[in-house]
Parts: sequence; structure tokens; C-alpha cells
Amino acid sequence: MIRRSLALAIALLSLPFCIDVRGEKIEISLPTDNDALFRGGGPDFYQYVERDFEGVKSTPWEGGRYGFVRNPINTGHGLVYTRFHEGIDIKCLHRDERGEPLDEIRAIASGKVVHTNQVAGYSNYGRYVVIEHLWEGSPYYSLYGHLSTIAVSVGNRVERGQVIARMGYTGEGLTQARAHLHLELNLMFSRNFEDWHDRSFRDPNHNGIYNGLNLAGVDIARFFLEHEKHPDLTVPQFLAEEEGFYRVTVPDSTHFDLRKFYPWMMTNSAGARSWEVTFARSGVPLRIEGRGQAVSRPTLTYVKPSNIDCAYLTRDELAGRGDHVHLTENGMRFMQLLTWPE
Repeated sequence: MIRRSLALAIALLSLPFCIDVRGEKIEISLPTDNDALFRGGGPDFYQYVERDFEGVKSTPWEGGRYGFVRNPINTGHGLVYTRFHEGIDIKCLHRDERGEPLDEIRAIASGKVVHTNQVAGYSNYGRYVVIEHLWEGSPYYSLYGHLSTIAVSVGNRVERGQVIARMGYTGEGLTQARAHLHLELNLMFSRNFEDWHDRSFRDPNHNGIYNGLNLAGVDIARFFLEHEKHPDLTVPQFLAEEEGFYRVTVPDSTHFDLRKFYPWMMTNSAGARSWEVTFARSGVPLRIEGRGQAVSRPTLTYVKPSNIDCAYLTRDELAGRGDHVHLTENGMRFMQLLTWPE
């Protein structure tokens, strides 16, 4: 018994985070003084984007929301927004006489700082911080992007409301006028992300497993609003309301970390030889169901019917319509990440 306990302790210490098996009520708050989200949101809360659509220039605040809110196109079935925004852009409230942003950025919940990117050019997020939160035994990651300065270091324990940074406009394409905080709340795909990335892309990965490609953002604004009404709300309960848009069956693998991180997604695990993963349109995984038939490669098994090409409805994971929908090259590569290396 002692040897078995020691082996378990060593195995847990080898993980990049420690799994806390205790239930924990989520206590969460907005990261800046801007609380207009709870008073209707809109232009007072979200930072506008600059848009040029069919020759008409505009600055819609809606582009600062979560979801498919950018890059509109006209299709034969109406207007579709094709570019996904994985977080929310919170508008600046405080500036100095030169127009520089002064807003303090605070941790939305207690947790541990697991990543800081101090080099603005190493990410589209610019300078950013990632904090790990362990809720009911599963890891979730809040990400704070486009920072001017960072006040915490990797390994620091932070409390909800603690100042971690100052707002800025670091990152690709931003100006002082559009200074804002980009905020995400994420699930993680894989601990083997770095090896997968090195095999899949030529560009260097400067951010380890906390690269945005390894993080799947939930609708954090809606989570804040729902949590305000229901303080006992959990992430599994919140995601249970999300609609499944497509399902992909992936091979069984000891490296399938998603089911280890988020066991609440699992059903029918006994005797499973493959795993059918249900994804929201956003690409967020929602459910994992064991299947008795083995597969050798990721296989698309269901797509919600639509008259619009799925290339416009997903983040380049799917293409086609009707009976001709298929995983794209990018979609196949990302599904392989789930069980990498197989």
C-alpha cells in the first residue's frame, strides 16, 4: 500500500499542474474597473474594431465580443461572419494626458501564474499572462492579452482581484486609440502540444503549452452574466447549454489528455477503442463518448445540417455542405493534436 501511494504521488508530481480533487465554488470577477457588461454592455464595455465591408468603413463594438463576430461576407443564404474571436476585448477607461492606458488588470479568480510572455512580438496577444484555475479537479486558464507591463511571475499564487498587469496595446495591428484588454477563459487540449507544433509548423513556438492554439476559449462574457445570476454555476453546467455542431472520432491513445483534464465530459468509457468528441461551432470540446470500434485516424462522424459552406461556419476545421462536408487539412491536424503522439 505504501509503495502504491508513493507511485501515485510521483505520477502526480510529474504533471504540469496538480489536480485538486476537492470541490471548489467558482468565485470570479471582472478584470478591470469597466463593469458595463452588467449594465447592458455594448459600446461602453467592448472595444470597437475597424471594419471595411464592401467599401463602407465602420467601427462596430460588436467585433469586440466573443464568437464569430468579424470579417462578414455575403453568401447566397445571407450575411455570415467568418472570423472567430476567442475572447472579449474590454474597453479602456483610464488614460493619462498623452492618451496612454492606465487601467489595472486583475486576476478574475484565484490561481497560479503558469505563463508570462514578456516579448510583444512573440504572439498576436502581445505581452500576455496565463493563470491556471483548478475548479472541481479540472484545469481552466484565464488569459490576459495586449498588456503594457506585467507585474507577476510564473509560479506566483494570485488571489481574485489582485493586480497582475497594466492595460496596453501590444500585439499585431493595435494602436493607442484601440488599447484594450483581451480576456479569455480556456480549456487545454494537450500536454504534448510543443512536439505537435514543432512537427506541424515552421514558425517557432515561444509560449510552450500556453500557446493560443492549445487553448479553447469559452464564451466568457456569457459565463460572467450567468454566474452573476447563479453563483453556484460550474463550467460543465455552463457548457452543457452549448449546442454540438460537429463530432469527430479519434483513436484511443494514452496521450488523449482531454479526457484526463476534463473527466466530466466522458460517457461510455468502459471498453472504448476510440473516442467520439463533440465540438461546439467555436471548436470548444463539449462531450467525449467511448466507441467500441477502433479508428486509425480522426474521422468526421456528424455535422449539423446547413445550407452554408462549413468553411464559413467553423474555424477552418470543416469545409463543404450537405453530404460533402469533410475535415480540412487544418481540421485533421488539430484533431491529431488530441491524441499526439498516437
